[in-house]
Amino acid sequence: MQHVNKAVDTVRKQEHKALGKGSVLAGTKYVWLYAYENLPAKHWPKLWQLWAGDLKTSRAWAIKENIRHLWSYKSQAWADKFWKKWNFWATHSRLEPIKRAAKTLKDHYYGIMNFFKHRISNDPVVGINSRIGTLWKSVCGFRNKERFRTEILFQLGGLDLYPVTH
Repeated sequence: MQHVNKAVDTVRKQEHKALGKGSVLAGTKYVWLYAYENLPAKHWPKLWQLWAGDLKTSRAWAIKENIRHLWSYKSQAWADKFWKKWNFWATHSRLEPIKRAAKTLKDHYYGIMNFFKHRISNDPVVGINSRIGTLWKSVCGFRNKERFRTEILFQLGGLDLYPVTH
């Protein structure tokens, strides 16, 4: 989703530049980055106006919103069918940033489809890596890798190392 969001923002920037100073896209960056259901009510009038303008950014946003439905599929076969339709739409959109994002997602196709097979993500690993990075920064480095490994196991191992009291 991060790649597709960046692509939408790039399309918006390019179109804003092409339309010139004072275009309808001025000040709308965050309107396009919201998910449809999370868009605050104050932005709805602006979004309706932008949709009516038949902008490239509107098409890019629609493509972004559509790929979000991929994660709701329970079956790998249905997800694959949806993926193929979406990928065709994105690659034939005539929006270069969207095409690049679709190519990036296609490069990770195996991992994406693997999610539907096993229903696991790498979020816990990313969280642990973040905690390890914070640990590294808090002590300003270690003398050797073994001490760093020991500290990681001590801090993140979930062990109860307090003395037993009676």
